[in-house]
Amino acid sequence: MRFLHCSDVHMTADYASLPLRPLGWRRWIAMFEQWGGRRKAFAHAPETFATIARESLRPGVDHLIVSGDLTQYALEPEFVLARQALGALAEDPRRCTVIPGNHDVFTPGSHRTGRFARHFGQLLESDLPEHRREGAFPFVRLVGTEAAVVGLSSARVPPMPGIAHGYIGPAQLEGLAEVVKDPRLAGRALLVVVHHAPFTAKGRADHRFHGLKDAQALLALLPGPRFAVLHGHIHRRYHHPATPERPHVFSAGSSTQAGREGYWLIEVKDGRVLGGHQRVPGEETPEPAALHA
Repeated sequence: MRFLHCSDVHMTADYASLPLRPLGWRRWIAMFEQWGGRRKAFAHAPETFATIARESLRPGVDHLIVSGDLTQYALEPEFVLARQALGALAEDPRRCTVIPGNHDVFTPGSHRTGRFARHFGQLLESDLPEHRREGAFPFVRLVGTEAAVVGLSSARVPPMPGIAHGYIGPAQLEGLAEVVKDPRLAGRALLVVVHHAPFTAKGRADHRFHGLKDAQALLALLPGPRFAVLHGHIHRRYHHPATPERPHVFSAGSSTQAGREGYWLIEVKDGRVLGGHQRVPGEETPEPAALHA
């Protein structure tokens, strides 16, 4: 089986055309990022994300996973752009899993009104809903007979722009522990999707204002190659192979950022995660590059 994993597509609204007051002070401060180059970096995000979505429907790809930050600042038109890019996949939990990132709950209002769930709640459905502990999370999606996708949320409303750490919390972790022990999932590989990174490309904890605060508690529940953690948040693509004590860790980077476009094709066989191939959207090669085992 193959899973296409992408992240941090950052659909960006035309802020110059929007009334300033409704944007709120958090977005006013964050707009310095736009002037600093983010707007240019993600100018072609809708087209690139649409290409990735189409490539997830190719023969031999079983499921698309998006590990958060579909939007830049959780604005309604940004969610609309993301949903349009997904096309029919936005209505098909059998073929697509999406979780929120910190940019998708960027303001208290966007979180309070459930803006993410209003557009993508249908992709948070669970085949084992009894394991939910915090809203929709964790949810479980059975894919074929060899794998399951488990969605977690580490995205929390930031107190102010520039503080972007996340945490899963004890309730979701307790639910995940029950998922891992569930006999109905015996023999399946578990691909656990969370937005924040358990550790960086160098294998270190991310800094306190950006990292996943309960990373060690998460990794301790998932020992060995049966498991993989799929995340975004850090705009760099990398893979740490599984060890007997911890799972595979895949960072999809920022899949639509100019000059860094790309995604993972993750291979699962016989209830184990074998590794992944890196791909660039729009490549014509019939087979992906060599496996990162």
